[in-house]
Amino acid sequence: MDYGLDIFGGKWKPRILCILGHVNSMRYGELKAQMENISDAALADSLHELQQAGIINRRQYNEMPIRVEYSLTAEGKSLIPVLNTISNWAIKHSDAGIYTGKHFEKVHRAKFEN
Repeated sequence: MDYGLDIFGGKWKPRILCILGHVNSMRYGELKAQMENISDAALADSLHELQQAGIINRRQYNEMPIRVEYSLTAEGKSLIPVLNTISNWAIKHSDAGIYTGKHFEKVHRAKFEN
């Protein structure tokens, strides 16, 4: 349990993984916009830690301006069922009013209305 929480626990990493789990890849700015209230430093640190752990890929294109995209590795994709279980538990035991963000509105809001 401790190892797993070290890798994908914390305030931001589960959100990053959840967002990336719903797309093929995403640019830094798009990811930041989906999360809304994360600082650049926190996002950059979390992405770096997830990349070092082998959970996400970082692909940099040789273009100007530089384009970088993030996506889940196979190991990262294996975490999606775990995160979905946690998400479903949270939906059953919480109120939609405590959540914000574009990703929540797009993916999770409707689950509270059922």
